[in-house]
Amino acid sequence: MNGTQQFNRTMLFVCAPFLGLMIYLLSTQISILLPEFGDTLHTSFSIQAELQHALGKLDKMNSDAAQTRTTVEKYYELYAKSATEVASMTQLADAASKRPTIIFDSRIASRLGGKLSRTASSGNVDLKLYTFSDSKYKGYALKVDLKSDKAMQMVLGKDKVGGSETTLEAVRRYGAVAGVNAGGFADDNKTGKRYPLSTTVLGGKYVYGFEPTFEDLAFIGLSTDRKLIGGKFSRQQDLDKLKPSFGATFVPIMLQNGKKQTIPSLWLNSPARAPRTVVGNFKNDQLIFLVTDGSDERGNSGASLPELQDKLVALGVKDAYNLDGGGSTTLIFEGQVINRPSDNGRLRPLATHFLFFK
Repeated sequence: MNGTQQFNRTMLFVCAPFLGLMIYLLSTQISILLPEFGDTLHTSFSIQAELQHALGKLDKMNSDAAQTRTTVEKYYELYAKSATEVASMTQLADAASKRPTIIFDSRIASRLGGKLSRTASSGNVDLKLYTFSDSKYKGYALKVDLKSDKAMQMVLGKDKVGGSETTLEAVRRYGAVAGVNAGGFADDNKTGKRYPLSTTVLGGKYVYGFEPTFEDLAFIGLSTDRKLIGGKFSRQQDLDKLKPSFGATFVPIMLQNGKKQTIPSLWLNSPARAPRTVVGNFKNDQLIFLVTDGSDERGNSGASLPELQDKLVALGVKDAYNLDGGGSTTLIFEGQVINRPSDNGRLRPLATHFLFFK
């Protein structure tokens, strides 16, 4: 075989696959689907419509947001206006609620014929101290509005039965804002101890049992609901009904239901005049302590009990009781002795004290 024939055969062998593929393609019908023009136009139009729809929603949302903002601003303005009106109404209501108290206090000062000298007020208690002068004596009035169970307490001298201390010492020891002497006492000359007189209640319990009333003595104290209670009691169960929280004993009863009570002759004349401490209550349950000055206990200075009865009635007091007087009479306010003690200017150590707390 010559070279030419061999070359031709080689080329035929190499090109044979390509020739076969061309023959196959020419003999087979292949259809290629191209997208129609209409479909392409429809797709483009659908996207534009969705875009316009979305833009329309955004515009509506902006409009709604603007309207909502306007509404919120209007409501805020209304709220601010309402808050101002409520604050104004609260101030008016507060002022109106205080008017009865202001009128009441003004009436007390007018009937005392004195002036308001000091005040102390807190969430527990409201204290107003007045000074006044009668034709025959000088006095002080402490008006007390008890607002909580913590406002007033009675304490024993040095916190023990038989102990004694001045009201000023008790006030300082307890950190009280004010203090007044309480009930009478009995001395044990052998031991030098000073005991509370007769029935005494502390913390709702009898210090040394109940003693029926004798020789015109009267129990004077405060109930568990902060009301002044007192009187003569022959049975413990009668006093228990009043739910005493604390109290002491002295003599005599001054007023009951606004009416003067008969003063025992002994107390009319022995002494006739003296430094006095009296406690009473008004119809609104506020308390008043009247304390009068006197130079001694000989009966020539100070106030008489009938004079104090007249003063109590003029003030509109409902119930009132005489507390220990003479050299025992003590009124402390904000750490100072207000009255003039009659024991040569010295305070007397006592068995019981009424204290007031801010």
